Amino acid sequence: MRNLILLSLLIFCGIQVFAQSAEPELHRVTFTSAVDNLERDYFLYLPKGYHEAEEQEWPVMMFLHGNGERGNGKDELDYVMIHGPLYEAWVQKRDLPFIMIVPQLPMFGRDTMGLPYIDNRTRSQIPVRLEEGVPPRDPEGRPNYPIGPMVPADSFPLVTLPAGWDWIEEDLMSMLDHVNDNYRTDENRIYLSGLSYGGFGTWYMASKHTNLFAAICPVVGWGHPSLMPPIAEAKLPVWVFAGGRDPVVQPQYFFGGINKLEELGHNQVRFTIEADMSHDVWRRVYGGQDVYDWLLSHTKEHR
Repeated sequence: MRNLILLSLLIFCGIQVFAQSAEPELHRVTFTSAVDNLERDYFLYLPKGYHEAEEQEWPVMMFLHGNGERGNGKDELDYVMIHGPLYEAWVQKRDLPFIMIVPQLPMFGRDTMGLPYIDNRTRSQIPVRLEEGVPPRDPEGRPNYPIGPMVPADSFPLVTLPAGWDWIEEDLMSMLDHVNDNYRTDENRIYLSGLSYGGFGTWYMASKHTNLFAAICPVVGWGHPSLMPPIAEAKLPVWVFAGGRDPVVQPQYFFGGINKLEELGHNQVRFTIEADMSHDVWRRVYGGQDVYDWLLSHTKEHR
């Protein structure tokens, strides 16, 4: 009887340990930036079941945040959780089967330009993962101004945005190398997505490293036509989103890049305009399921 009780206790404890270790994990990974030799951190998210499926290789998603979530990569790193797939997986506790790499873009002087969404931000805006349940979501924006005319733009003033993700390209590549070397990643399923400033960064990184990614999803960030030839040549699947009422990154500026891809024979392109939405299209995109299923449907080996 004593042995039976002991066996039952061991089984119970084993189940408890398994249940705890099966939960997702969020780590901070320290690195030294190639830009200025300063130490910073980035978030590394390990999905539910990562440690239990010992032979499984996991898809990877690198996420690039928008201009308002910049910071020093230390005590300001939590701002990158306000929007995007890490918010969905960690704060909203959705079971998204990706290893996620979520870096933070330095300020590069943008905090001295009087940008209210940087100057007026507070830590109270950072979402918190609850022990039980999930916090309420912020509602989608519903602007009260008309949808603007969507006509092709004659000129594109920028390839990338000032002080953007292209400035830390080497750091981003080092992060991917570190995660691929130290975790069980599926190198045929590495994805890249970003919103606003991060959408522009997604186009840039994809153009420079087309053979690395299986698919990309830029959200409210258009791609300059000059970046498109490598993407078209590699047949890199693209799903890009714009907001029909977006006064910041207007829909007509997306047309030139999309048309260039099609002109070059690229037929793996999806372009979605959320006509009723403003700049916060990411709430709908990352809050849904379609984009994750679409990313996972693509592998480099089947391109």
